[in-house]
Amino acid sequence: MGVAGEKFQLGTVGALSLSVVSSVSIVICNKALMSSLGFNFATTLTSWHLLVTFCSLHVALCMKLFEHKPFDARTVMGFGVLNGISIGLLNLSLGFNSVGFYQMTKLAIIPCTVILETLFFRKKFSRNIKLSLSVLLVGVGVATVTDLQLNTVGSVLSLLAIITTCIAQIMTNTIQKKFKVSSTQLLYQSCPYQALTLFLIGPFLDGFLTNQNVFAFDYTTQVLFFIVLSCLISVSVNFSTFLVIGKTSPVTYQVLGHLKTCLVLTFGYVLLHDPFSWRNILGILIAVIGMVLYSYFCTRETQQKPAEVSPQVIQAKEGESNPLISDSLSAAENGGSATDDEPLKVPMWSSKYSKA
Repeated sequence: MGVAGEKFQLGTVGALSLSVVSSVSIVICNKALMSSLGFNFATTLTSWHLLVTFCSLHVALCMKLFEHKPFDARTVMGFGVLNGISIGLLNLSLGFNSVGFYQMTKLAIIPCTVILETLFFRKKFSRNIKLSLSVLLVGVGVATVTDLQLNTVGSVLSLLAIITTCIAQIMTNTIQKKFKVSSTQLLYQSCPYQALTLFLIGPFLDGFLTNQNVFAFDYTTQVLFFIVLSCLISVSVNFSTFLVIGKTSPVTYQVLGHLKTCLVLTFGYVLLHDPFSWRNILGILIAVIGMVLYSYFCTRETQQKPAEVSPQVIQAKEGESNPLISDSLSAAENGGSATDDEPLKVPMWSSKYSKA
């Protein structure tokens, strides 16, 4: 591994830490904005977040803090619009379902992501990884899921929200690898499409869910302060989201999301004196055990990969004429496992965007 491995480890830890801190901060800020000040226009607020993120990245580009790297415009547009739609569907799901069923919707994203990556990318998840994810999901479910009131419209919206969210997050990882772009470059190019999608549907969606007009709201100084603060924090949230998914995987990002949920529950109890029961405590403890197990097994499997590559290097030198050996070595060098001879494949849903 050497210096490159250490840099990757530090970069990953930094991305995870930034994601946790910024996400918990924006949840607390938005909770004050919506619960205390009555600004309940979540979708429109998200479009403002993305607009501010794009402007911030444009300033960073002018300062030459990163390099602009254009690539397939149709892929970027499709990806940006899909991200915007997934956010809108999640907000609609919360509006049509109980809070408990909405939490179940969020929990279902991890197994759905595992299924999609297994089917379309032939990615293999070990039994230990599946076990740790199961423990995590049980813990978060115990801590957050209270009531489960089902209705047809809400169930359909939840299913669509799960599918679009999983595909968008898998594409975030796939696009960065396929087109060799950084998380910053991808975020900069997709932000306008995400912001425009949410800005167009946001006022109608928020009006439908709240029976209020976002443009007729009384914008006091306090409301404006929290909106600006929320938008500034969102720059870090959006950047760290793309960074984490690019450096790790969509499943790891979802695991991190449930860690944030546990932290928000804890901070809500400590700082805001929200109600807290033995069920919340038990669920958080189980979830933390699941996260620790997931981190341990991921680290152990990552460390085992270099050991699996070494025998193949020796065999390749002894018999370079064997194409099977050279193919498997090539896969291992590109980040694949020793048993995975398949190159990275583009999923079926993005094939129409892959043409130049």
